[in-house]
Amino acid sequence: MSEMVGKKLSPRRAVVDIAACVACGTCEDVCPRGAVTIYQGQYAKVQEERCVGCGKCAQECPASLIKVEVRA
Repeated sequence: MSEMVGKKLSPRRAVVDIAACVACGTCEDVCPRGAVTIYQGQYAKVQEERCVGCGKCAQECPASLIKVEVRA
């Protein structure tokens, strides 16, 4: 959390449908910010403080399980 001090989050973020994700790793490979990781080999997890909502992960997800949303 210390790296977030003084930094503003992007207005958009990627959200993964973790119930359906098969952890193929495509999103992790294409994320230019390193914001997506495969959590315990089970599903993709987005690190909110790194995600800028660019949508590359959503575009490349072979199962279309990632959406880019406006942060609430």
